[in-house]
Amino acid sequence: MALNKDEVVSLVVKFGKNDKDTGAPEVQIALLTERIKTLTEHCKQFKKDRSGKRGLLILVGKRRRLLKYIQNTNLEGYRSLIKELGLRK
Repeated sequence: MALNKDEVVSLVVKFGKNDKDTGAPEVQIALLTERIKTLTEHCKQFKKDRSGKRGLLILVGKRRRLLKYIQNTNLEGYRSLIKELGLRK
C-alpha cells in the first residue's frame, strides 16, 4: 500500500524545488495522488473493505484541500500540476 522510498524520492525531485523539499504543496499532492491510485486499485479488488474506502476518502479530501490552496495562491502552478498529474479530465 505504501510508496517505497525510490518512488517518494523521484516525486520529490520532480515536483519539489530541491531534493529535500517534501513539505511543498505540489510534492504533497503528488504523493497523495500516488497513494490514492494504489488505494483505488485495492478497493476495486476488495469491495467489502470499508476501512480502506474510508482511508481513500480521507486522502481525497486532503488532496482537494491542498489543490484549493494552490489554486488560491498560484494559479499557473495549479494548472501545470493538474496537467502533469492527469487530474480533472
